[in-house]
Amino acid sequence: MSKIQDQLEIRFRLPDGSDIGPNKYTAATTVSTLKESILAGWPKELENSPKTINDLKLINAGKILENNETLAECRSAICDLSGVTTMHVVVKPPSVERGNEKSDAKKGNGGACGCVIL
Repeated sequence: MSKIQDQLEIRFRLPDGSDIGPNKYTAATTVSTLKESILAGWPKELENSPKTINDLKLINAGKILENNETLAECRSAICDLSGVTTMHVVVKPPSVERGNEKSDAKKGNGGACGCVIL
């Protein structure tokens, strides 16, 4: 592969529909490095901002990317096309304190589940 092909242009689509990037990354870049880049570029005005890379999930072509994978390892046919690849960012919701769960149940929310499936 030539050095030009080793460069991937990636845009990160945030939950509110805004984007970070596009920026260029080498094929040897790990997913955890991408997540660090997202944390550094996260807009300050957005609610529910992530605190660590573990609060983020990256999705490309319907696949959740693992932190230890490189871009070369998780590259799909979609990434091989010229142009910008968009990866979707999912933020883990803030954890609920145990004391609050019981008080919410007493308020009568109908026993509805408060779970979020990612």
